[in-house]
Amino acid sequence: MPVNEKEETEKLYYSISEVSELFDLNASTIRFWEKEFEMLSPTKNKKGNRLFTKKDIDHLAQIVELVKQKGFTIQGAKEQLKNKPASKKGDNEEVIAKLKEIKAKLIKLGNNEA
Repeated sequence: MPVNEKEETEKLYYSISEVSELFDLNASTIRFWEKEFEMLSPTKNKKGNRLFTKKDIDHLAQIVELVKQKGFTIQGAKEQLKNKPASKKGDNEEVIAKLKEIKAKLIKLGNNEA
């Protein structure tokens, strides 16, 4: 793995310039969305510079998808994001059930070999 690639995967915080480059957005757009969307809340250092975590970047990706790619208004995107956690809960339960089923099969296979 190249050194630069390794540094990128281990990075905890990203500057607003890195994030704006990642999504091809102006820094002012990101700052505006930070005010509009509660879920987007980067931490700030002593100088006041925004530091984005991977979670912030994931939230921003959702916002970009809704606003830029799907054409939602800011208000429409807010409503969509409010409704999303409820649907994710069902998805998580489904995944957990599948994983439990796989675990049971693996345990059964392990017991048969012993």
